[in-house]
Amino acid sequence: MHGWIPPDRFFPYLTWEQVAQMPQRSKAVLIQPLGSIEQHGYHLPLVVDIGISTAVIGRTLATLPPDVSIYSLPPLPYGKATEHLDFPGTVSLSTQTLTNVLLEVAESVYRSGFRKLILWNSHGGQPQILELVARDLRDKYRDFWVFPFFTWRLPPLRALAHELLTEKENLVGIHAGDAETSLMLAILPDRVYLDRAQCSYPQLNYQYLSIEGDLPLPWVTKDLSETGTIGDPTTASREKGERIMATLVEAWREVLLEIYHKI
Repeated sequence: MHGWIPPDRFFPYLTWEQVAQMPQRSKAVLIQPLGSIEQHGYHLPLVVDIGISTAVIGRTLATLPPDVSIYSLPPLPYGKATEHLDFPGTVSLSTQTLTNVLLEVAESVYRSGFRKLILWNSHGGQPQILELVARDLRDKYRDFWVFPFFTWRLPPLRALAHELLTEKENLVGIHAGDAETSLMLAILPDRVYLDRAQCSYPQLNYQYLSIEGDLPLPWVTKDLSETGTIGDPTTASREKGERIMATLVEAWREVLLEIYHKI
């Protein structure tokens, strides 16, 4: 049941007595893996976002010292993916439903005596929801730290992306493009159909508006792509994916240890 998560780091494998007797429970860190079940073009499976979350979390947890109390909750596979609902296979929660689920999970974690929770997400359609949930919980419980993290949002990864990806891919390759496809080749290669990959860049001609950024368009995927891909997966490789994974694990390890020791 633990999948990519090391079994000794999988929270549901504990008994309630082990949780109750956990030393310095308020110092321990729990992680809620988040993602989405949604289309990712012709060449990638629906599982990409939650698969990336659990794989990166699992490999990062495997590097931690044994005396550090950091555990993963079961992955929450469904997210707010309404932008992809034009494509069959996408399963989406509403903003309100996802918000309520996260609030209630967090309330349960708090009631069990934990004071640090990471909402670890790899789906680009919902960071704002996680940020609002984290802020509301911080307002309600001043001794509760809830971190709304996005797997890809790390300075070392941005530096690597400029080395591995083209300028255009870095600018607009936001869905099922080179980086995501490369990482999936490192995680789940037998479910990547690279022979079906197609490059698909949106045709935009705006001075100020963009897909993402300071002045984003209110788009759904069909506005930008008929294939479901927004980017160029044809240049992806497992070698790139392994380099991306190594960078993610190294950086996230330091983040987790900082939260454990300093918050």
